[in-house]
Amino acid sequence: MTPVRRNSLIAASLAALGLAGFAYAQIEGNDRGVPPIDSSANYEVGNVAVDVSAKNADQARTFGWRLAQRRAWKMLWAKVNNQPEANAPNLGDGQLDSMVAGIEVEDEQIGAHRYIAHLGVLFDRSRSAQALGQAEAGIRSVPMLVIPVMWSGGAPQSFEHRTEWQKAWARFRSGGSPIDYVRPVGSGLDPLILNAAQAGRPGRGLWRNLLNQYGASDVVVPIVQIVRQYPGGPVLAHFSALHGPDGEVIARFDLTASDGDKLSQMLDEGVSRIDNAYAQALRDGRLRTDRSLEAPVPVVPDLPEEAVVESDTGNGIAVPGAPSTFLVQIDTPDDPALVQAMASLRGIPGVKGVATNSVALGGVSVLRVGYDGDPQAFRTALGSAGYTVQDTGGGLRLTRPK
Repeated sequence: MTPVRRNSLIAASLAALGLAGFAYAQIEGNDRGVPPIDSSANYEVGNVAVDVSAKNADQARTFGWRLAQRRAWKMLWAKVNNQPEANAPNLGDGQLDSMVAGIEVEDEQIGAHRYIAHLGVLFDRSRSAQALGQAEAGIRSVPMLVIPVMWSGGAPQSFEHRTEWQKAWARFRSGGSPIDYVRPVGSGLDPLILNAAQAGRPGRGLWRNLLNQYGASDVVVPIVQIVRQYPGGPVLAHFSALHGPDGEVIARFDLTASDGDKLSQMLDEGVSRIDNAYAQALRDGRLRTDRSLEAPVPVVPDLPEEAVVESDTGNGIAVPGAPSTFLVQIDTPDDPALVQAMASLRGIPGVKGVATNSVALGGVSVLRVGYDGDPQAFRTALGSAGYTVQDTGGGLRLTRPK
């Protein structure tokens, strides 16, 4: 069988599937640990293994993708409903086609009559909510800033250097999780302000400033301590899932890898188990945000009638200068383009912070932008910075003339 690179697949292959309107998410891999797709509009199930045979290569791939959808559905249903996969309802291929928003090839091998692959399947939240159970599907945490801390060689590191633990969290596909993770890219000021020391500081004032800058309301600190028995030997990892500025322990567990080559796989499993622990804590009501992290509500004096303006969203009265948070979609063909886009937005007067909500290198990324003012003023500032602004209903779509 011949190994095939991710970017070798072409859109024409969709015709073999016969899936009308089926979107294929084709993303080239990268070694920066940045998740290729992580959209809050989708549930995402990764690492779905398939191994099928058929009369020819195209038919084998078609069967493989169909099988991946069925398996991914059971995995997603089990996670959302916290039940065994065997209890998941069986859905027809037509219904699954209508719910699937895209497929990503993580790795694949194509032979004359056989298809072996690990695939990622993206389910549209709105179209799959009813099948999942609307009550459970609606559970969602507040935005949680993630600061992954890795102990190795006796010293802790977070974003000071790009660690294997940080890469594992970047690889994690969080669309199927009820936790709304805010995962910094690790560029710009991230290494300076999101370091291992900050993860252990209790001071609320600094935490409030950080959370506001990254568009988050709370913080989670997943920790791993790596212990190597001897060079080339087993690797033991102690995992801890902490929550909040005081480091409330949500879960602790240990995993072992047979050797260093299995380290990444072990860390990926650790991320998945920590996410499950946070999700269970959310369902149990234990993942409550510390009220001291909420910024004090400023006392607004009575304004003369001519100083009160109607909000452009029609939701009441907007006070000039009040801070707002926006979800901004912007093209990010590569990592430098993402960094440049974030720097450009931070340079707009009135912008208080820019953080990644989802990253899609080679596609459209979503950024959280904190702006000190009302929505119309923000649109005007974006226009002055050279952006063309479109309202998507759930945020803003930014483009620039090429």
